[in-house]
Amino acid sequence: MNSESLHAIAAAEHERQARFKDRIMCCTVAGCLSAGGAAVRAALEREVQSQDKANEVEVRGTGCLGLCCRGPLLRSAASDTVFVEVTPDDAPALIRGEQTAFEGRTMKPDHPFYAGQRRMILANSGQADPERIEEYIARGGYRSLLRAVTELEPEEIIAEVKESGLRGRGGAGYPAGLKWELVARNPSPVRYVVCNADEGDPGAFMNRSVLEGDPHRVLEGMAIAGRAVGAQQGYIYARGESPLAVERVKTAIDQARREGLLGGRVFDTSFQFQIDVRIGAGAYVCGEETALLNSIEGKRGQPVPRPPYPPESGLWGRPTLINNVETFANIPIILEHGGEWFASVGVRTSPGTKVFAVAGRTVRTGLVEVPIGTPLRTILFDLGGGVPEGYEFKAAQTGGPAGGCIPSQYLDLPMDYDSLSRIGAMMGSGGLIVMDTSSCMVDLARFFMEFCMDESCGKCIPCRAGTVQMHGILSRLTRGEAHEAEVALLEELSGLLKETSLCGLGLAAPNPVLSTLRHFRSEYEAHVREHRCPAGHCRMAPVEAAEVMA
Repeated sequence: MNSESLHAIAAAEHERQARFKDRIMCCTVAGCLSAGGAAVRAALEREVQSQDKANEVEVRGTGCLGLCCRGPLLRSAASDTVFVEVTPDDAPALIRGEQTAFEGRTMKPDHPFYAGQRRMILANSGQADPERIEEYIARGGYRSLLRAVTELEPEEIIAEVKESGLRGRGGAGYPAGLKWELVARNPSPVRYVVCNADEGDPGAFMNRSVLEGDPHRVLEGMAIAGRAVGAQQGYIYARGESPLAVERVKTAIDQARREGLLGGRVFDTSFQFQIDVRIGAGAYVCGEETALLNSIEGKRGQPVPRPPYPPESGLWGRPTLINNVETFANIPIILEHGGEWFASVGVRTSPGTKVFAVAGRTVRTGLVEVPIGTPLRTILFDLGGGVPEGYEFKAAQTGGPAGGCIPSQYLDLPMDYDSLSRIGAMMGSGGLIVMDTSSCMVDLARFFMEFCMDESCGKCIPCRAGTVQMHGILSRLTRGEAHEAEVALLEELSGLLKETSLCGLGLAAPNPVLSTLRHFRSEYEAHVREHRCPAGHCRMAPVEAAEVMA
């Protein structure tokens, strides 16, 4: 593979696509497939044959179209229209181009759900087939890698990433360029690049959707990282609960190797880079980087104390660069447009875009991508359509079990790392769970504590025992059986876990408790003092009037 052959593949694919009057792109990621998307695609393909339109209409799979709550979804390239809630019975009209039959089930780019987004990571979703490398190349794919290996020195690549201001999208928001520089400066002759695709937060599906819908973008980002830090081997660590993502990634790796974009002599240069997939058993703690590295090495997925940190001593004791899926997916964009351009998107301290998985009590749920710093109100009400009629917005939980809640008084808060930190919340990997007035914040804290309790690896006592004790108190609160002193004990245990736990799971487990106590303490007091749930959600144990007064 060289520059000429890359452009030849792109030109041939553009010519092939131009032969069709329409390309119907069916969403083929997990959300739409679970709603019957495979049957819709099969019906469309049959209808193309029965109407003898194989030379006019092409049916292809594509990545996430965003509005997951109304799947199966598909997009007509000819009319630039997204169709929602499609069934196999709709196939004849779609192939005939009779769009008037879909009143109320179509969305144009000016629809509020799409108009408020800036799709950079998700740019190929709805446009390209994730299982064909030719379509990725036709949309500019692997040109950034070409530039990285033929025009730029490793230190120049790192300088671009540093200038971009890109922060790791895995949760902590650590500057990506600084991490790359630490690995590159290590004198070790062997270095590794690891993509953390172990997405385990309840309600989060951003990384999985990117891998399912645009796997080559992640591979390209990893290869560029390998060139920058001097690594020849990369690993993608994914969980077994995401079989489609794993399948798509493996297919993409095989295609990239076939075209000489991975393996030895990438773009006919001396640079070589291999990528392999490692599948975890689904332990949430393996999202913590040292536990993840242990798992890749074939050991039990448990964290180890730091320092040393992975850039100094990671996989098999060698310097290791670890970023998550979305971080690597940003790298081709940065090299294509330049670090200065990327830094102009979003806010100064948090450049770029962020993909959020919006779930819970909103009219429109699904995957959205917006510039970092976009107000929460814009995401939930303009894109998400607000909460269902008859209810009011109460709070949004960001960052999953490690995050915190954002109450209604902060609806206009910019969604960036620093603003969220100031109110006791965090960006996390991008999960955004919305709650309305029917939601109980005490029960929300209990839910997340139960998750952390179940997922604790048990290595350190504070996390192993503390999460059990905190879950017990929260369960008694939701049943109306707790005493006021137990709320104080809950806060004390939260401090203990945050100060003494070994890894990020235990350190962050109290966050939803502390966050709900900070913003919704009155709900805790009502559960304890009045033995009632203000939201009417918890089934409180019957209590005598004398007990309530006591």
